[in-house]
Amino acid sequence: MKIHVIGLGINEQAQLPKEAQEVLAKLTETDKLVGSERQLSMVKMYGTTAQTHLLPKLKDLKHHMDEWASLGVQRVVILASGDPLYYGIGAWVHRSFSDQEVRFYPNISSIQAACHRLGISLQNAQVFSVHGRPLASIRTQLHPSKTLLLLTDKTNNPQAIAKECVEMGLGLSELFVCERLGYEHERVVRYTANSLAHVEDAFDPLNVVIVNTSAQPGRLPSTPGFKDSLFVTDKGDGQGMISKREVRLAVLSYLGVEAKEVVWDIGAGCGGVSVELAYWNPESEVFAIEHHETRLSCLEANRERFGVVKNLHVVQGRAPEALANLPAPKRVFIGGSDGEMQALLDEVWQRLPLGGVLLVNAVTDATMMETMTFLAKRDTAQDAYDESSTLQVYRGERLAGKRIRRPHLPVSLWRFEKCLAGEKA
Repeated sequence: MKIHVIGLGINEQAQLPKEAQEVLAKLTETDKLVGSERQLSMVKMYGTTAQTHLLPKLKDLKHHMDEWASLGVQRVVILASGDPLYYGIGAWVHRSFSDQEVRFYPNISSIQAACHRLGISLQNAQVFSVHGRPLASIRTQLHPSKTLLLLTDKTNNPQAIAKECVEMGLGLSELFVCERLGYEHERVVRYTANSLAHVEDAFDPLNVVIVNTSAQPGRLPSTPGFKDSLFVTDKGDGQGMISKREVRLAVLSYLGVEAKEVVWDIGAGCGGVSVELAYWNPESEVFAIEHHETRLSCLEANRERFGVVKNLHVVQGRAPEALANLPAPKRVFIGGSDGEMQALLDEVWQRLPLGGVLLVNAVTDATMMETMTFLAKRDTAQDAYDESSTLQVYRGERLAGKRIRRPHLPVSLWRFEKCLAGEKA
């Protein structure tokens, strides 16, 4: 079965390239044409005798497509808004039917049209979708002096986006709401975030929002190493169970997370490490394992506060039992073990693939001894490249009007990279 995915662009009546027109013209009454009611009406002018089907939910569409293939249907045309492979249905089609003949027909997207209305070079902006996604995820993008091109939906509308800008300390940001691009009553209106947050009028559902963030210092920094005071913790902001800023920076460096990797943070506490891992690695999946109820609530609050709601997954439970149903990791950080360190180390090492990294945070003498025992096992098996360091942090404070340096507990970090047994030798 051949699958054709045709982009309709942004106009009220589809303006299709010659190849796409020819595909529609060749459809017969045994072929299938799939799209929303609006999309189907956009191609009536091209004429087709194919059976039309309203676009269902994607899981149902997959079922229909498989059924059509089994019945010997030769061609299916799926209509897509804008450009199919630019935040469109095209990516899903490619993933779902990679074993079949699929062809895509590009067109102009609403994002491209918005850029041309305002003279913005697309390569100089960041495209981000909040369509069908948690609005808090935009917080990972709201930094000073950026241009953001945002795809919206009914809930995550222009006013909601403006309120997020204000909440993040960027109320002077410039926002353009681009409505019904390519249609008869197209409209582009400029606002500040402060003013748009209080606009009560509804916008047309077909809209794109462009945000030029202000140069104000935002609430969240643009570089790794969040201040401890930004975190909600079990002993007041920045004072409870989180890895301190200096240690977190070292953890990020030692773990070296790459795109699309699965990361476990075991004994995540209030989420200092988990949040930064998820924030700076948006294409990776971070699983934060914690059992303490108060710390769990802090972890959830920090997940929302920093906008890492898409790729930070909170797992309630104790390790190693809580690890059983998690996807296999490529990187693991053990920040706390609650007395289960030996069993935990063995379980994690078994689950790690070759090239996987285990990083252990050791503060107490007991944890240090257990890690040394694990190191001895690795030396015997010759199946790990290891390195370690001990960090002693002193922070400036005032005592009786004088500046002093107050020491924090030393923290040892042990890094193990898995290799074939005997390879290290």
